[in-house]
Amino acid sequence: MAGVALRVIRQQYLMLKRLADIVTATLGLIVFSPCLAVTMVLVRLTSRGPIFYRQVRVGRRGKLFEIIKLRTMHPEAEAQTGPVWAKPDDPRVTPVGRLLRRTHLDEVPQLINVLKGDMSIVGPRPERPHFVRHFIHEVPGYDRRLLDVRPGITGLACIYCGPDQDLRDVRRKVKLDLIYIRRMCWLVDFRIMAKTLRFLAGGSHRARGAAAAT
Repeated sequence: MAGVALRVIRQQYLMLKRLADIVTATLGLIVFSPCLAVTMVLVRLTSRGPIFYRQVRVGRRGKLFEIIKLRTMHPEAEAQTGPVWAKPDDPRVTPVGRLLRRTHLDEVPQLINVLKGDMSIVGPRPERPHFVRHFIHEVPGYDRRLLDVRPGITGLACIYCGPDQDLRDVRRKVKLDLIYIRRMCWLVDFRIMAKTLRFLAGGSHRARGAAAAT
């Protein structure tokens, strides 16, 4: 009986979490719309290529979707290398892109992904299929991190870990993602969001977490 009750509570939480995501994403887009309009103009005027950057990511239960960001790199940044992680002071990043990454404004369009149901505000960060295929075989538990939850804009791993540099970083983040999935509730989500806002206010790059990989 206790197990059934816990499952019911979890399902109710996930349903209300979706509603909270819709409200939060809508308010976020309204609040950030003036700033988003300015940054869109800056991206257009300072480098050739599209304003928005769309990239295929792996979502809940393996469903593929296109994540939306403001473009921070030169077009065809991976044409010669294929999929690779971004590095500190990456030369592929445009001058305006560096500003957007430092202020995290390039992440704002992901609120559209939240409204579409591809993502949540809080959850494990989504990764590209190229890396997922590799990590599933190399990182224990990686295949469980998005079985029943939507990927998030921020998450437990985002606020405690920096950008991925090697498999050790990925393993550490997966452990934190699985901890979040086991313990996720309103209180945990609120704490993660509050800490993310503190990181953003302080200009910390750690709040980007795995998102900094692109």
